[in-house]
Formats: sequence, C-alpha cells, structure tokens
Amino acid sequence: MTVVTVVENIDAGEVRLRCTIAGPQAGAGSSSAATGDGGRAPLVVLLHGFPECASSWEGVQRALAAKGYRVVAPDMRGYGGSDKPRGVKAYAIPRLVADVAGLVRALGTTRAHVVGHDWGGVVAWWTAMLEPDLVDRLAIVNAPHPVGYASALRTWAQLRRAWYVFFFQLPWLPERALGWRDFAALRETFRADGISERQIDDCVEAMRSPGARSAAVGYYRAGMRGTVFGTQPAFRKIERPTLVVWGERDRFLVPALAEPPREWVSDARTVRLPEATHWAPIDSAVRVAEELDAHFKADPSNQQGT
Repeated sequence: MTVVTVVENIDAGEVRLRCTIAGPQAGAGSSSAATGDGGRAPLVVLLHGFPECASSWEGVQRALAAKGYRVVAPDMRGYGGSDKPRGVKAYAIPRLVADVAGLVRALGTTRAHVVGHDWGGVVAWWTAMLEPDLVDRLAIVNAPHPVGYASALRTWAQLRRAWYVFFFQLPWLPERALGWRDFAALRETFRADGISERQIDDCVEAMRSPGARSAAVGYYRAGMRGTVFGTQPAFRKIERPTLVVWGERDRFLVPALAEPPREWVSDARTVRLPEATHWAPIDSAVRVAEELDAHFKADPSNQQGT
C-alpha cells in the first residue's frame, strides 16, 4: 500500500485550517482497517495541544496511515498556518468544536475517529459531548475530562501544576513572556522532557507566526471565562467508545485525571504508559498509534473497563 502525505488549507467554516493529511493513495481505500464512509479509508482527526502544532502528531500520523487510515492533523485555529481570529471569544469551546465538525465534513464524510492531546484533548472531549453523531470512536492522550479537571483544581496537588492557567489570564504579559529570548520558556518546557530540538523548533515556528501567541493564550482565557461566567455549554454524557492513553511522567496533570468520571463517560478504557511524558504523541508515538489502532478496530462489547 502506498501512503501519500499532502498539506492543504481546508475551509472548516469560520476558519481555514492548515492540515497535514496522510493515508492510502487515492483509490486504495481498502485495508486492514475498517472501511469508512463511501468505501474510503476511515478518517482519523488528530488535535494537538499547547504549545504544539500539527507536526507534533507526525509519528502517530505516519504509523496510522501505514495501517490504512486517512489521517488529518490540523494546526488548530490560532496556530501555525491556520487562521487566527482576534479576540478571546473566538476561542470559546463551541467554536473549537465547530472547527472539528467543519473539518470532518469538508473532508467528505460524516463521522471520524477523533483523537486529542492536551488542549486538543479538551476539544475532543467537548466534540464527543456536543457533536456525538460526528464521533465514531473517541481517544484522548493526556487530557483530563473537563468535569474531572474542575474537581482536581480544588486540590493543591493539581493547582500547583496549573499555575500557568492563571498566569495566562493576565493581559499582554503572557504573550510577551512566551516570546522572550526566542521562546526560551517554551523551549525549556519541552527540553525538560527530552523532546528533540527539531520537534521543538517546529512548535516554536508555529507560535512565531503573527497573532499565534495571543491565540494560544486565548484558549485558556476563553476556557476560564466560560467557567467563571457560566457561558460554557452544559456537560453531556459521552456514550461513544473512549480510550484514554496516559503518559505517567506527566509534570502538568495529576495521575488520577487519567480516569474519566464514570457518570460522564459510559464506555471508557485507560492505558497508562509508564515511560511516556505529557508529550506522549511525540515521545511514544509508535505505542500511541498501536493503542489507537486497537481501539478503532475493537469489538464494542470488549470496550468496557480499564
């Protein structure tokens, strides 16, 4: 099977998203993976977090494409080559979810496996809540369920790990700090977990583009305002088969957050990776891809449990 990788700017509705798309060569949609809409290879959407970009998924994307999936990794709105609308409201949850829905439909299908890491994981959780018919199977990598995270922030163990969330609520200073000395703090955040300089440079370049720093911080500002002012959508129970892959060397999230609340996620399984960091899609790409492939192919009757 020949795998083709292309970069396209895709109109997702409100914004255009720069996407890396990899998968079977046109006409080679049949594979070991389950068949998607119209006989095409099944679509997988990979959503990156902060302060990352589409290339953070490249190892996972390459491995899944080789297994026969059509895999799209966008620069999320505000990052890299994607549109960067101004204002905090542009990064509210409903708009981020609408981007995912618009992207899936623009790619000519009605359902996709949705996978998210970090902030991309938050968007993936909300996509499964607000657009359940769009999600075939849900997969999360080191991103807490919003209900669980809200509870964890009441504990000192998580609060001290989340200091930057509150720092990002300040005007202009976070943007200035992110760019200081050629993004020194951002670089050190990755280096502390052994991420390669090439991967770091990709993320820095995505953050360097005009408007990207304000957009990235805008995710945190919009999320906080939605919680404080009650403008966030109501939580809904997720019924889709869900996999959580959790790097246990995560310095930013307490280990308990790997387990989503059972009352909000009816069919969840958690796989813990002892050697992976918060950046599991980068430092454990092969293992993450293997777990995703198994999840996408699993018999629904065998999905329950951790």
